[in-house]
Amino acid sequence: MDAVVKNFPPRPDNTQPAAPAKPDYMEKPVTDRPSQAEVEAAVRTLLRWTGDSPDREGLVDTPKRVAKAYREMFSGYDQCPADELGRTFEEVEGYDDMVLVRDITFHSHCEHHMVPIIGKAHVAYLPDGKVVGLSKIARTVDIFAHRLQTQEAMTAQIAGVIQDVLNPRGVAVMLEAEHMCMAMRGIRKQGSTTLTTTFTGTFKDHPEEQARFMMMVRGFPA
Repeated sequence: MDAVVKNFPPRPDNTQPAAPAKPDYMEKPVTDRPSQAEVEAAVRTLLRWTGDSPDREGLVDTPKRVAKAYREMFSGYDQCPADELGRTFEEVEGYDDMVLVRDITFHSHCEHHMVPIIGKAHVAYLPDGKVVGLSKIARTVDIFAHRLQTQEAMTAQIAGVIQDVLNPRGVAVMLEAEHMCMAMRGIRKQGSTTLTTTFTGTFKDHPEEQARFMMMVRGFPA
């Protein structure tokens, strides 16, 4: 009896560990946007939902204006924060202490009710031989702010991308903001602010560095 010979495909080599997946914040999101006409039709529907008439003189051009405004307010979906941080400078004359950019104003939108979040970001890092342009830090905050957000997620995203791209000895991020979903609806508490922090590296491991960061944010001598 003749033997039957079958050719099987080679087994995959599982000895090499798979490359870790990049966090979502490292990439520009893939979006599936509707057409301009679809967006304007949706706004007209919302106008009717409010009880007003989209054919009223003052509202005739509102759908077009809203579409344009949303394109600007949510422009963060068209940008990659890792790209903004990609260019660094190594001529730092041996500087290795904290770099803090504080009072970065931002406007975002709550992903639960799509109403504004208005606040300030304070971002610091401990360089490890290279620094990044200060405007890039502010730009990174803006990219994440110009997406639907929760404040907790945005705080972690800012710290995470700076840590992953610059690879400093540590990153500290504090966001303080007022949420219009609390001020304009529901409990309606105007003026209340929410503070969130994320620490990595040295900031996470050494409470004294966290304290120094907090003091510098508040304007006290470190």
